[in-house]
Amino acid sequence: MRAGRLVSIVLLLQAEGRLTSRQLAERLEVTERTILRDMEELSASGVPVYSERGAHGGWQLTEGYRTGLTGLHADELAALLVTSQDHPLRELGQQEALDAALRKLLAGTNEVARESAKAVRRKLHIDGAGWHGQAGGNAKEQPPLLPVAQEAVWEEKALRIAYEREGERTERVVRPLGLVVKRNVWYVVAMIEEEELRTFRISRLTDAEMLPERFSPPAVFDLAAYWEASLSDFKERLPRYPARVRVRTERLGRLRAERYVFSVDAERESEGWTEARVLFETMESACDILLGCGSAAEALEPPELRRRVADEIEAARVLYWRGAE
Repeated sequence: MRAGRLVSIVLLLQAEGRLTSRQLAERLEVTERTILRDMEELSASGVPVYSERGAHGGWQLTEGYRTGLTGLHADELAALLVTSQDHPLRELGQQEALDAALRKLLAGTNEVARESAKAVRRKLHIDGAGWHGQAGGNAKEQPPLLPVAQEAVWEEKALRIAYEREGERTERVVRPLGLVVKRNVWYVVAMIEEEELRTFRISRLTDAEMLPERFSPPAVFDLAAYWEASLSDFKERLPRYPARVRVRTERLGRLRAERYVFSVDAERESEGWTEARVLFETMESACDILLGCGSAAEALEPPELRRRVADEIEAARVLYWRGAE
């Protein structure tokens, strides 16, 4: 989000000429201290921004300055482009605005920086969305073979990888096209045959070695589009278990955030309770989730789920009753 805010500051100053720290803070919904830190970062990046004191003072750009930010280095511009892929921007409806702003930045940079930034975006995709819509993320994953995979992607060299499959060690030579990170989990997308693409979770690789053999990535390959298509296909193949539940209305948000809940369609609400159609992954996950809600949720349909939950509640009652004797 900070990269988007820096771009917004520059565009605001270009559009309005002069703004105080308080005005910028209100526009961007941050503190004035945050604005001061942002101004220091813009200045350090070569953006000619300065402040004037007095009743009519404020922050402004050097006269005649537009979005030609030639002071930004190639790696700094690449970082801005990578940050702009973050999923929360789409949720806030700001992705299109930030993309437009970054296009202006690209237009004003030198050719080396521009090509470097574009290369990063072609080879690295950040997917900030959770699996099955869960609110939290996985624990931070630091696969030891990530640097090798990254170098092979950047250098466009073949990669020999090894991994365990059904208890046996499998080795193959792949042509890595890009890296994807989803909730701190890293994947490498690679071509294994002439036209066949495969995704490998890097933490599950047991070995990786970059080979001297170079290759040319397909000119039409789009990493982000491939990833979204493969995710859609993966989700379509997951099992589904539809059910009807009655849940306390204030618990609906938590139910929707459950990892193995695909959708919650509320039907009607009455006296603080909501009846909803819920798509779980399996009956087992549905039972576990409803039991975790305690007295704030009730399984209505199908009958087998209602019986399963009731049996678990009875088994727990007997267990605790015996313990109290």
